[in-house]
Amino acid sequence: MNTAEATLEKLFASADFDAASCDAIASAPRAQLPKDAFIFHPGDTCAGFVLVLAGSVRVTRLTESGRELVLYRIEPGQSCVLTTACLLAGEDHAAEARAETDVTALVIGTPLFNKLMETSSAFRRFVFQSFGSRMIRLTQLLENLAFERVDVRLAKLLLARAAGADELKTTHQELANELGTAREVVSRHLEAFASAGLVKLSRGQIILLDHQALGRVESRPT
Repeated sequence: MNTAEATLEKLFASADFDAASCDAIASAPRAQLPKDAFIFHPGDTCAGFVLVLAGSVRVTRLTESGRELVLYRIEPGQSCVLTTACLLAGEDHAAEARAETDVTALVIGTPLFNKLMETSSAFRRFVFQSFGSRMIRLTQLLENLAFERVDVRLAKLLLARAAGADELKTTHQELANELGTAREVVSRHLEAFASAGLVKLSRGQIILLDHQALGRVESRPT
């Protein structure tokens, strides 16, 4: 069983879908997208409910200053909250989604999505639980942008992206996109971290030298 099929089987089991819903969902078209392919742009009409089965999708939006802000990622077994919002509200997309890796996704067209929402309590529960969970994280993102210092957010991001490892392959621009700030701001804080012995900087890579000290930066009051 490949990764996409395993994800679908796990989803069916965890969400307790009935047999009819499972058959309907499994029969929906699959989209095979190469790395860096765009899935939708701002202003695009919503084509249906997107469920990622393999790979990772990055959803972003441009700030008023023209900088890219990463809103969230869609991992296997997850759906796109903004797509769900567009389907429920009958609106067009207001953000951009791009494949970070090769992606396999299930696209449940609008007619089938509406039918499942009407007939399957398990599908409705899955949709609204996913929607609510993602909206909570988006609210936290907005709170962080509004109230948390960039150095604190940067320390958190480095630790989260490294996931316990010492080496993190990324660029200053990618980190800036994640934080919704300018590359120059990220570079300045990284250089300060390097001067303090917390990280070592090289092209396309950051070595985390002191995870505990980065954690203390993360935990300082804002």
